[in-house]
Amino acid sequence: MIVRTELLEIGYLSGGPEHGPPLLLLHGWSDDPTGWTGVTPALEGAGYRWYAPWLRGFGQTRFRSPDIMRDGSSVAIAQDAFDFADGLGIERFAVVGHDWGGRAAYAMAALAPEQLAAMAVLAIGYTPRGRYEVPSLDQCRRWWYQWLMTSEAGAMKVASDPLGFARTQWDTWSPPGWYTNADFESAASSFDNPDWVAITLHGYRHRWQPEALDARYALQRAEVDATERLGVPTLMIQGGDDQCDPPEESEGQEQWFTGGYQRIVVDGAGHFPAREAPAAVAGVVIAHFAEQGYAR
Repeated sequence: MIVRTELLEIGYLSGGPEHGPPLLLLHGWSDDPTGWTGVTPALEGAGYRWYAPWLRGFGQTRFRSPDIMRDGSSVAIAQDAFDFADGLGIERFAVVGHDWGGRAAYAMAALAPEQLAAMAVLAIGYTPRGRYEVPSLDQCRRWWYQWLMTSEAGAMKVASDPLGFARTQWDTWSPPGWYTNADFESAASSFDNPDWVAITLHGYRHRWQPEALDARYALQRAEVDATERLGVPTLMIQGGDDQCDPPEESEGQEQWFTGGYQRIVVDGAGHFPAREAPAAVAGVVIAHFAEQGYAR
């Protein structure tokens, strides 16, 4: 299934009752919509209609022109999500975002809070104004892959073996044994997208060094930069054994949320909670949306 926007042909998966309350499920890096497979049956059982698009540069999603800048920033991905919802004819919805999808959800809450009934974010804490600051030395060590990509030699290494690069993260971001070869191969088929490397490199490099940004998002960037506190009711789901963004990195963030904030730590889960503990994730997400009155 495809939704055509001005810039993209966005491929997506969907399910659940046709007229149920709509949810957007935004996957992270390095993952794809199959990361939600363990969660969606419970969402459907609770009456929700879910839509899981491939982000720009992933899977079935394609840029409509080679002239469009391959901008991998959270603001660009957030605008893609709004454009996707518009293409589906959805005016108001809830969002569940993991990793890159979570950063996009925070940006969406800054840009158009009236369109979001509620949101749940997995594995990634909030950064006010969408700004990136060099973290502690311990976190710098965990983010080695980001520093690697800022060098030209590192970028070439990623481009030469993108699947090996992605699998390294799967092997080290969560406790051993959490996935099968089939799990990775299914997700990795989405990394064969011709723009995956370009979006990956831009998405990380622009955080830490000057990189060109798509000028069409200038107003959205300014809006995010002007926003510290978010008014959308938020659930943050943190893996207790996340080796990329550990629990201490998402503690004490209540002050940034004026519409209500809850943080749940899933013991034993790593950086991919929806894959590693789908029943726990589905349960708290459904409860959170119901508490906000967003239910069938």
